[in-house]
Amino acid sequence: MSRPRQVLPGCFYLITRRCTQRQYLLRPDDETNNAFVYCLGEAAQRFDIVVLLPMAESNHHHTLVYDPHGRYPQFIEHFHKMLARCMNARWGRWENLWAAEEPCVTRLLDRASVIDKLIYAASNPVKDLLVQHARQWPGTNGYCHLLFGKPMQAHRPRHFFRENGTMPETITLTLQIPEELGDPKEVIAAVRAGVDDVERKMLEHRAATGARVLGVRNVRAQSWQGSPTSTTPRRTLRPRFAGGAHVRVPALLAYKEFLASYAYARTCWVRGRTAMFPRGTYWLSLYAPITLAHTATA
Repeated sequence: MSRPRQVLPGCFYLITRRCTQRQYLLRPDDETNNAFVYCLGEAAQRFDIVVLLPMAESNHHHTLVYDPHGRYPQFIEHFHKMLARCMNARWGRWENLWAAEEPCVTRLLDRASVIDKLIYAASNPVKDLLVQHARQWPGTNGYCHLLFGKPMQAHRPRHFFRENGTMPETITLTLQIPEELGDPKEVIAAVRAGVDDVERKMLEHRAATGARVLGVRNVRAQSWQGSPTSTTPRRTLRPRFAGGAHVRVPALLAYKEFLASYAYARTCWVRGRTAMFPRGTYWLSLYAPITLAHTATA
């Protein structure tokens, strides 16, 4: 049995998920980009999730969100489910779109870690030698939309959703910097400076090594059935928290306390005794008649 999730309101997350076999099932084109934005925006509206920045490469995506009400598991499940069905219908596939491993969800503990991951996600195509500048990436690319405050628009994909169904005809996804991070202009300026720095360093790297970027035309020309020829590390760490040691260590200790409290409460509950589950208990709080503690554990 997997460890219980501690789901707390008012948290920032970096969500990452890869396609099965690292295939280019999200290869950029108008239909794929539209489907990604539509499914992401609809899921965000449904579960009241604030999207800061999405960046979808050909075989994986990085999406930063703010979860004000502690509903991110429902959001992730719905978004990935609908996008998988939509893309499978487009490609004529029946197998799983996503890799078997669960999504990597990293809680971002402070302002600095949120800005760091915004830079990481925005500059990912640059570091992967796909394009020279982040704004050039032809896939779902929230970087320019975040910089200039331009909403992302999508219409209901015709190859999957019914015309007379209940899903909205159009979706408008406005990327936001929540007030919890401070002045949005300062955050965006820091992200822009960080991305510019990555672009400069990668330019120096290419000059020193002779490496070349793949380029937009070649990215678009790739087969959706293709996959990288390079190897990828296996059994690497999947960080639960990101932030400086001054916030990461307390968060890890609080999570261990949560696990201990949860295990004790569950044992009591199964045996029919009075049980008080710790704050952040997710699945049982939705589907079982349990009592939650009101004091915070993180």
